[in-house]
Amino acid sequence: MEFARIAPLRLLASEKGRPVYYRCEYESPLGTIALGSNGTALTGLWFVGQKYFAQGLPDDAKRVRADGLPVFSQTKRWLDTYFSGEEPDFTPPLEVEGTPFRREVCQALLEIPYGQTATYGDIAQKLSEKRDGTRTSARAVGGAVGHNPISLIIPCHRVVGASGSLTGYAGGIDRKLKLLTMEGANLNGCFIPKHSTAM
Repeated sequence: MEFARIAPLRLLASEKGRPVYYRCEYESPLGTIALGSNGTALTGLWFVGQKYFAQGLPDDAKRVRADGLPVFSQTKRWLDTYFSGEEPDFTPPLEVEGTPFRREVCQALLEIPYGQTATYGDIAQKLSEKRDGTRTSARAVGGAVGHNPISLIIPCHRVVGASGSLTGYAGGIDRKLKLLTMEGANLNGCFIPKHSTAM
């Protein structure tokens, strides 16, 4: 299976010397979702009100309809497919702004197959192997996963704690459980922690 790739960072379209961002909303079965874009790629997807909501999206982002930009139309189609209980067979263009490490973690998240889970430690080990053995800590991975700006499409909800704890989802543990159940993930040994640990 070929996984989606995150586009390299580039100069954004500008208006009076400032980057132009766009925003729209999508009504999902699990609540309203806000989408952010730089005009060509999706730069954010958040459940309204979640932790780190719209982080990186300027307050003056232009509001448009979901069909107002091609990337929003593609994302809406992806979300429609996903929430119908099917695995989307395409990915809209994605651009993650942030540190190289966060971008690397987001790329690793894209490689977790639909309906499966991985631990923070699994991702840390995978990154360490790509870095010729330079150690990456599960805690550092957890911090980057918690700040994933493109929820669902970059599937941070598929990451669980080493003990099976459904931990650390900024969109809320209840949503994480519903998303994994909808995907048909094997949740044997998984549990909801007593205290939220979204990073």
